[in-house]
Amino acid sequence: MPDTDRRLAAGDKAAKSHKTRSARARAPSSHQVRIIGGRWKRTLLPVVAALGLRPTPDRVRETVFNWLTHLFDNDWQHLRCLDLFAGSGALGFEAASRGAAAVTMIDAHTPAVRQLETVRDRLGAAEITIVRGDAQALAKSLIAEGTQSRFDLVFLDPPYCQGWLEKMLPLCAGLLAHGGYLYVETEAPLGEGESEATNNWYQGWTVVRADRAGMVFYHLLQRVKAGGLEA
Repeated sequence: MPDTDRRLAAGDKAAKSHKTRSARARAPSSHQVRIIGGRWKRTLLPVVAALGLRPTPDRVRETVFNWLTHLFDNDWQHLRCLDLFAGSGALGFEAASRGAAAVTMIDAHTPAVRQLETVRDRLGAAEITIVRGDAQALAKSLIAEGTQSRFDLVFLDPPYCQGWLEKMLPLCAGLLAHGGYLYVETEAPLGEGESEATNNWYQGWTVVRADRAGMVFYHLLQRVKAGGLEA
């Protein structure tokens, strides 16, 4: 290849490399997620690196909150919400952004809790309470407090493949107010691969809505009583 052609090719390669770096600089970090709707729409939430922490994807949250807005008739201002494995806070902040009266976020990972507190304080979100601790132990404490500590909406998005669903789903029944909804995110459809004899943790729930996005399976559940749904 002549020297002139080599110089032109090298210059073209350098220009392409510069464009690629510039595009990366402009693109949102993979360690951030966005609030989809409400007063803090498009606000970026940092994601702390932690084992098992995987924020609910934006398009999944958009679908889920569309479901919830319809089910609650867009009346968020009277709702009390609980996020049991808050992580980045994507679900809890989304609920607060849309006007939820109170949102409690729980996480056991100290750096994640500090990040949640930083975001809450930056947004001036007085309706958000952040608690550091074990979700199972704190759920039991809330249940022991009685009906005054029940919620209209509970988010259950624990780390995958650690047995959290079996531990937490039965407890969530005692956390929900009458007619409340439970959001569950899993690595497989609920009940898949479970025999009737071994999936007692799933008894008493009905799937109101469910969908899949890639490897994420997400569900809205409600309690079932003898006469039907808790409506």
